[in-house]
Amino acid sequence: MKQRALWSVILIAALAVAGCGSASAPDSESGGAGGKLVVWDWKSGEASAASYIEKAKADFAGKHRGVTVEFVAQPFEQYYTLLGAAIQAGKGPDVMLFNGGGQMRDRVDALLPLDEYVGEDKRRLAGWEAFTKDGKIYAAPVTLQGHPIYYNKSLYQKAGLDPERPATRWDEFVAHCAAITKATGAKCFAQGNKEGIGIQFFLSALGSGILSAQEYDDWIAGKRDWTSPGVKRVFSLWKEVNDQGLNNDGANSTAMFNDAFAVFQSGKASHVIGLMSDVGHWKDFAEFLDAANVGVMRSPVVTAGATPSLPYDGGIGYAVAKWTKDPKAAADLVRSLTSTDALKSFYADAGAIAADSTIDVTGAGPAVATIVSGIDGGKPALHVALSSKTVELMGRLSQQLLSGSVTVDEAMKQLAASDQAG
Repeated sequence: MKQRALWSVILIAALAVAGCGSASAPDSESGGAGGKLVVWDWKSGEASAASYIEKAKADFAGKHRGVTVEFVAQPFEQYYTLLGAAIQAGKGPDVMLFNGGGQMRDRVDALLPLDEYVGEDKRRLAGWEAFTKDGKIYAAPVTLQGHPIYYNKSLYQKAGLDPERPATRWDEFVAHCAAITKATGAKCFAQGNKEGIGIQFFLSALGSGILSAQEYDDWIAGKRDWTSPGVKRVFSLWKEVNDQGLNNDGANSTAMFNDAFAVFQSGKASHVIGLMSDVGHWKDFAEFLDAANVGVMRSPVVTAGATPSLPYDGGIGYAVAKWTKDPKAAADLVRSLTSTDALKSFYADAGAIAADSTIDVTGAGPAVATIVSGIDGGKPALHVALSSKTVELMGRLSQQLLSGSVTVDEAMKQLAASDQAG
């Protein structure tokens, strides 16, 4: 075990050095005329993002003809470990991609505030809050990310249910699931919690149907009461759904990406809590189920008086490192990466719900129309408000809740302590 751990440390260190080298080596200085800007992300290596990256680079080249741009696509599973090593060393990429929320907010000491550079983009782009801390903007949003509940309309039809009228109450929802299972054998939820991610989706997708509007807003504002009946209900329902057999078998051993989504796409589950943008989303599902059979619903009401809404935030966004040698050029590159022309390609090729509110999505089908129609009344996703440490703990506890090795009350105590510690 010690030898394996040692090799893991050596591998991570080697990857970090290799990844940082392009930005810090003497022949690849960042910024300035004839200089170089290095970007780290996990998207630029994907075929569906190729046109997006090329259009962003072309936009930037028109402003800074003497500056070359190098994209280094890091593996997502190691991304924040590698980024942490670069931040600790105080050198690395000039521009870096972040998920909105805690992953970025926990690292703002290494980032350059962008307020003076992105003023012209404030109205055009949405999702800024997920990339803001203490009133300062640290990244510009590329996509909007949220957690709709997708459902298979053809399974509803086979069970004699109206696919255009999904349940609005939890008891009705469970009854619909029972009817579908009886008629087709399909489980209610496709669930993947091997990585501890499933609870994030569950919390944010169903939270607005459980918490009161005031409690929801308080949660987002940082005034979270982990002892409240509403918060406890979220986690007790998480366990009940699994205990009652509503999930596919082996949720804790099923990877969210992409095994759980495959369960839904294959018709073995009638519902899945997915994403709005670029993976596990409307475009992926439409390739298997046909766009007309992909439905989108809000959380059924679990607690009387709750008002379900679409949970969404800024999804991914690019930030600038404090150590970059040309902050203006790096910020301009971020603006190119969030330009309308580039984001149109990301939407068209990857199915991303772009942060740019000027992009026309009316031709994308009924699922996208339902999602976009909910944005105006949507609220920030609940899990995005938590620190990355609390999110990681929540993932571990969610697995233990499903296995029965921890109680809901014990989990609440641990999460409260982590959240209060900051």
